[in-house]
Parts: sequence; C-alpha cells; structure tokens
Amino acid sequence: MAPATSQSQDVRVRKSFMSTPVSLSQQLGRQSVSSEAPETPAKCQSACCCTPGTRPGLERNMATTHSAASVKSVYSTGTDGSIVQSEDGSAGALDLGADIDAATFEQILEMDDDEEEREFSRSIVYDFFTQAEGTFQKMDSNLEKRDLEQLSALGHFLKGSSATLGLTKVKDSCEKIQHYGAHKDATGIEDELDDDICLKNCKETIEQAKKEFAEVEIALKRFYRDEGS
Repeated sequence: MAPATSQSQDVRVRKSFMSTPVSLSQQLGRQSVSSEAPETPAKCQSACCCTPGTRPGLERNMATTHSAASVKSVYSTGTDGSIVQSEDGSAGALDLGADIDAATFEQILEMDDDEEEREFSRSIVYDFFTQAEGTFQKMDSNLEKRDLEQLSALGHFLKGSSATLGLTKVKDSCEKIQHYGAHKDATGIEDELDDDICLKNCKETIEQAKKEFAEVEIALKRFYRDEGS
C-alpha cells in the first residue's frame, strides 16, 4: 500500500484536476492555477508555449515522496524511443509506440510508489482521457457555433495536457487548432483572415486529433493492462 502522504497527494491532484478547467501541464507544472476558463495563448506561461519544442517540466517537489530510482531500475528507453521493461519486470517489453515520448512519460511514472499498481500515474492518465473526450465535445460544439476564439483556447488547453504526457502527435494537432482558431496558418506565423478557411482547417485537424488520441489511449491502456476496458 502506498504511504499516506502519496495517497493524500493523489487525492488532492485528482480533485483539483477534475474540478478546475486547467490543463494537465498546469496542474503538474505550476504552483497555483486559476478557476477561470482556459487561458488564451497570449497569457500562457507554461513550458509548452514559452519554449516551443521543449516538453514541460514537472514540479519536482510533488514527487519527493516517490522513488525515481525504483522506476529507472525497471524501465529504460529503447533505441526507438519506446519504454522497455527490464528483466526485473514482469510484463516483458512495453512499446508505447512513436506517438508517445518515453522520456516525458517516465516523469509521470516516477511519481508512482507501487510499480505494479501505479495508482498515481494511472489516475493522471485516466483523468486525461476524460479531459480529452470532454474537450473534443466542446470543440465540436464550438465548430457549430463558428467560435474560432474558443476553438483556439481549447486547442491550447489540450495541447498542454498532451505535452505533459508526451503525446506528441496529439500535442502537435492541438497546437494547429490553436493557431487556426487565432486566424493563423498551421505554423502560427502567417495570418489567415478567412473564417471559413480557419473553420475548415479546425474541423479537419480536430478529426485528426481524435484519431491520434484513440491510438494513444489504446497504447496507454495496454501499458496499464486495461486492454479490455
């Protein structure tokens, strides 16, 4: 059984995560969060926006009661970037695929006390599943409303959570949605003033992001041995 300190920490993070509309990267990487709607990209101070192309770092003081050494003794990064379980593990090689950055995901695993149950990281991952599904629903609703500003905010919101877990393809697609909603091209550099084109780009990219999310959801459930769920 995990120590009481880590259990209470798990409960606090999960309650905050489910009740406050902020991304997973904000939950894990910032000292305080807002209870308001998702921030606009211009105000974001998270690593996913401040340093393009760099994965957000996790707040290390959250993991002081967890043993990073125990994780590293069981897992290593394979030559293809996948997480591979060592001979000390019980499930053989675990390949999360090219769509999940192993180094980033290991930062989440370092918060686990029990390498078999992995209650802490599992709660983070499964809360992300719920968050992503709800965000996609909001994106569909705002597509119908032709609300590009909200689509941009939602893209930015889910981008941060995806980056924190190392879901590279989902993160990249959400970043494009953020740009399209802000009347930009996919790179966020060139202006695109035609609302119809921006909405079309958003719609296509949202569908792509949903497919990418479905793929990583399968991979992560396999990692947690929940293939049948």
